[in-house]
Amino acid sequence: MFLVFAFALVSIVYAQQSTPLVPAMLTFGDSVVDVGNNDYLPTIFRANYLPYGRDFANQKPSGRFCNGKLAIDITAKTLGFTTYPPAYLSPEASGSNLLIGANFASAGSGYDNRAASLNHAITLSQQVEYFKEYQAKLAKVAGSSKSASIIKDALYNYYVNPLVNHAYTPDQYGSFLIDAFTRFIQNVYGLGVRKIGVTSLPPLGCIPLARTLFGYHEKGCVSRFNTDAQQFNKKLNAAVTNLQKQHSDLKIVVFDIYKALLDVVNTPSNYGKGRVFPCFSLVDEKRDFFNGEGNRYYVTTANDSTTIFMCNPYTLGTCPNASKYVFWDSVHPSQAANQVLADALITEGIELIG
Repeated sequence: MFLVFAFALVSIVYAQQSTPLVPAMLTFGDSVVDVGNNDYLPTIFRANYLPYGRDFANQKPSGRFCNGKLAIDITAKTLGFTTYPPAYLSPEASGSNLLIGANFASAGSGYDNRAASLNHAITLSQQVEYFKEYQAKLAKVAGSSKSASIIKDALYNYYVNPLVNHAYTPDQYGSFLIDAFTRFIQNVYGLGVRKIGVTSLPPLGCIPLARTLFGYHEKGCVSRFNTDAQQFNKKLNAAVTNLQKQHSDLKIVVFDIYKALLDVVNTPSNYGKGRVFPCFSLVDEKRDFFNGEGNRYYVTTANDSTTIFMCNPYTLGTCPNASKYVFWDSVHPSQAANQVLADALITEGIELIG
């Protein structure tokens, strides 16, 4: 599975300490940043039940595929927001709530609109259309002048996890993804984006689901998947260089998420996380897991193979302390890992401010 994080910043302005550093946050992507849009869709990809959200506010599920906060939630707090931008399809996405932004992400979405449609998720193309709709609603609430200022100075987040198409080789599929990435950047550039931070692919072979299904009992990450990720990252850097040549006023910084997550996976104790295997997994696998550790991760069997990487309402048990784990389920990072990734993104994004 491919996991792409992209961060788009639009003319971030400095503000007083009592106000956020940016007027609003707008987010596009998939389950890594979905805050509940899929709760309003006829899809199996939902996180509106426990154990999801067990460490979130009021210990209630919020539609986030995590035990607690997502990286974008932590980023929002760091930037000074006291509440989170609402899921665009939720009733909360109306009136004055729109002033701090909105979240258009949808679990099961990806670069391939056909795959997203099959998952009954919001395609990336539709997310852009919702963004245009949001602009019109915002203008009615704030007025055209203030609305234009919010759109110009907002922080844009783009995270996507497209499904692998087996009709392509890894190299061909990487090129397909880069073409989709380039089109997305061109689209948001046309909507006013000028400062963009794009993160590289993470070490795909270290994702628990990949290690379980393709590790064949080998110790450590699946090397061929990590090699594919590194090759993709080379294509990403080349694409970014070409985009900057096409638009002299466009600034793009590539964040090295590959190294950041690999460091956490290889030496989780350095980050105080302790264990790399998932806090919970639906994969029916009972062997000892990462790095030769003698612990087993929590297991139950999924009846539906399409949700093999997710928790479900009938989960028999999860780890007592999710902060000791890098992954919450077989795909999604824990809140503790999201904190590490958010800190890295904020630190690397400083050069885009101003």
